[in-house]
Amino acid sequence: MTEINRIFKVNGKPFFPIGTETVYAGYAMKPNEHENVFRDLKSINGNSMAIPVHWDAIEPEEGKFDFSSVDILITNARKYGLKLILLWFGTWKNGGMEYVPEWIKTDPKRFRRALNAQGKDMWSLSPFCKATLESDKKAFIALMKYLKSKDSVEQTVISIQVENEPGIVGTDRDYSPEGEKIYKAPVPPDFIAAMKKYGKGATWELWQAAGAKKTGTWPEVLGYAPDAGHYMYVWHIAKFIDAVAEAGKAVYYLPMFVNLWTPPKWWTLHGAQAIDYVEREILMDLYRWATPHLETIAPDIYTRESRDFERQCDIHTRPDNPLFTTETSGDQNMFRAIAQFNAVGYHMAGIENIFDKDGNVYPATQHIANNIKCVASVIPLLLKYQGTGRIHLVHEEFGMDSFWLGNLEGYYGMVQFGPPRMGAPSDWRHRKPPAPYGGYNPDNAGRGLIIQAGKHEFYLTGFGWRLHLHSKLAPDKNRTVLSPNNFVFEPTEVHYLSVDQGYFDANGKFVTVLRRNGGQIDWGLWVEGDIGVVRVLLCD
Repeated sequence: MTEINRIFKVNGKPFFPIGTETVYAGYAMKPNEHENVFRDLKSINGNSMAIPVHWDAIEPEEGKFDFSSVDILITNARKYGLKLILLWFGTWKNGGMEYVPEWIKTDPKRFRRALNAQGKDMWSLSPFCKATLESDKKAFIALMKYLKSKDSVEQTVISIQVENEPGIVGTDRDYSPEGEKIYKAPVPPDFIAAMKKYGKGATWELWQAAGAKKTGTWPEVLGYAPDAGHYMYVWHIAKFIDAVAEAGKAVYYLPMFVNLWTPPKWWTLHGAQAIDYVEREILMDLYRWATPHLETIAPDIYTRESRDFERQCDIHTRPDNPLFTTETSGDQNMFRAIAQFNAVGYHMAGIENIFDKDGNVYPATQHIANNIKCVASVIPLLLKYQGTGRIHLVHEEFGMDSFWLGNLEGYYGMVQFGPPRMGAPSDWRHRKPPAPYGGYNPDNAGRGLIIQAGKHEFYLTGFGWRLHLHSKLAPDKNRTVLSPNNFVFEPTEVHYLSVDQGYFDANGKFVTVLRRNGGQIDWGLWVEGDIGVVRVLLCD
């Protein structure tokens, strides 16, 4: 049993956000296009949207605030019954300063920029500049005051992301005189205390290998690691972010987080340093230990390779950090994060890229819409059964036509991908040709969840697969029966009380829409992206 830290709540009740981080809404759309993003997400049963709030939009002149851009977000979200996670594009957005106001951009003497090793100004503000920190805090406090007066009753906004992919591009740290002074000074005592308390991991191992010194410069404490200067810089960026979050929470409490990018492998082709898993774990340590006022550190994961995705999730899932992915590609790994890593929410990036102007899903992106629909359909079960071992992943990979589940209570399960080889349809609405051999397409690969609520109660969601259940019997009671599935002998039949398609209502009660007959279950318990949830009740 794993305890789940539900960081998102609405009216005191746990909330599982499933939806999108919009790419364009808020700054590159006409008013009707802006509203369409909310309409489109609602049409595929998403319940939440992560959307930017730009510092330059709300404070175009220092000390003069305009929240009309935020007001339209709240208005549209309420119209379509969606919750908002606001992304504070403040001091950092993707390592740069694109969204700070012009009065900051044009005053580098007051709002000092980071310098590279050659002394050149970078397009990134230094975390060591107190004027920048105080201005960011004042703007963020003003935003939180506005949200408190505007939204504390309705609770449309449920969380805030503080900054966006913070850091610096083009150098490893700030080489200004102030940056050099901090680099050569003793490491902060709270860093040593946090590392000692955590007592494991890549950062702790570096410290141990260097003699576990209780004081010293960053290179001395971390064993003259070549990236010690970068780690120092990350620590102070994280401290900057935590100070902004602390100031905002003092005005109006909302759960907060920051997102970190995970550079793709192709970046190495353009001269950028590839962040390997060990370095990634160190950066995670630094951010997590330096930000006690953040509920989680959220990764942006765009890899589609399942093993790489697992490793990224593993790094960002720990007792002090529940997994929430605010930016992903929206592929079938969504189900992996939920089933294997107990993700407490999941947002894909760019919902506006899967719909046409009339709100129709492009055929090529139907699988993304189906992913969101399927997860949304079982949210009551996720809130109840995550961490119990009762949620099982279905994830088709290259060369796989089926796999066995041996860890179901009272039953074995065989998941078969694609239509049956004999060509029997799921039902008349979902007729498909026999599954081809080869030609694997990850977009159309089978994916989903099997949730066992009790020994004889199962719920299925997903598409592109079907489940065959077989009773677990004592050896002396085992028997062989003739199965109609492909006319082969299979051990141990099962007895169905009912197999229903349906949905969960607002009170979490399952509502049956269609009951399947014997002919529709003889060939396995099939799922598709447009049918909602399949409930299976069995008996001895």
